[in-house]
Parts: sequence; structure tokens; C-alpha cells
Amino acid sequence: MSGQHAATIGLTHGASQDTGLGHRGPESKSIVVPYGFWLFVLSDMILFSTLFATYASLVNATDGGPTTHELYDRTLVAVETMALLFSSFTCGLAVIVAKRGNMLWTQIWLAVTGFLGLIFLGLELYEFAHMIGEGAGPQRSAFLSSFFTLVGTHGLHVFAGLLWLGTTMAQIFAKGFREHIMRRLLCFSIFWHALDIVWVAIFTIVYLIGTLPA
Repeated sequence: MSGQHAATIGLTHGASQDTGLGHRGPESKSIVVPYGFWLFVLSDMILFSTLFATYASLVNATDGGPTTHELYDRTLVAVETMALLFSSFTCGLAVIVAKRGNMLWTQIWLAVTGFLGLIFLGLELYEFAHMIGEGAGPQRSAFLSSFFTLVGTHGLHVFAGLLWLGTTMAQIFAKGFREHIMRRLLCFSIFWHALDIVWVAIFTIVYLIGTLPA
């Protein structure tokens, strides 16, 4: 194939052969950053998938210790779930008003999101403290080790999300709705919604199935 013919059908791009960056060079941040962030979210889903598989294989390995029916409190978990799900709703509202350039309501909805996240995290820590106080800590059995690892990893993600939320609120307040700030807000929103999806799976697989009548 001649070099002239190859150029005609688009297999070569003149100067791009020297840079190795393709016909138009590197993509803009508006494409590269979301792509990289989605890869991060997918890697997190793989992490939680392995933790779910570990929990499912060890749920009956109680070593004579307390079982799921003796430990889980559906009422407490229901309140946790409502707080986190509603925080996802208020996070969505924050993104909508941010796109309209409304500083006041963006900060209000983000603050409500953070407040509900704190409620969720506080209840989770209370549950952990209560279980450990009753001698059902992570070292008691393989089942409890897998439970604390799975639920605790999600809790750590929520804590990291709250730190991210506070930083985002400060940046919006200081710099307004610039393009890169809005991009960070959208990434945070995706992260927060992903945590909701993981929690719904935890609520169903760990708490709901774990307290069904034998």
C-alpha cells in the first residue's frame, strides 16, 4: 500500500506519527477525567464484589458465636438506609441547582447531603460499638470478620465521601461554578450514588436475608 493511498483512507495522520498521540492529540480533560473516574468506580465495584463473595461464603462460619439473627437490628438499619437514600436524592438536587448557577441552594442541598451522611455514619458506628460491646467483634469468628470488613469498607467510603463533599462545598463557595469545579461536583455525585447502590446490596444480602425466618 502506498503512503499516499494510506493517507487517503485515514491510516496515517502526518505529524501524528511523530507524537504518537493520534490524529487530534490527547483528548480534553472533560473526556479524560470522567473516563478515568468511571474506571475508578468500576474498580471499586470489583472490590465490593470480592467482599460480598467472602461474606456469603463465611456467613455460617460462626464458630459457636452469635449469628445474624441474634445481631442484626432491622429498625436501626432501616433508618440508616433511609438517611443514605435520601442523601442521594438531595445530592441530585444540588447538581441540578448548581447547573442553574444557584449558589445558595447548591450549598443548602450539599449541606443536607452531608448531614444525612453523618447520621448514617453515626448509626453505623453505634452498631459496631454495640456489637463489639457484646463480645461480637471482628475477631470472634470468620463470619464477623467478613461482616466488619464488608460493612466497614463501605463506611470508610462514606467517610471519604464526606471529606470530599466538604472540599467541594468550599471550592464552589470560593471559585463559583467554573467548569472544573462542576466536573468535580459531578464526579462526587456519581461516587455518592455508587455508594447508595452498594448499600442497597448490603441491606438486601446482609441484613434482610440475614434476618429472614429460618
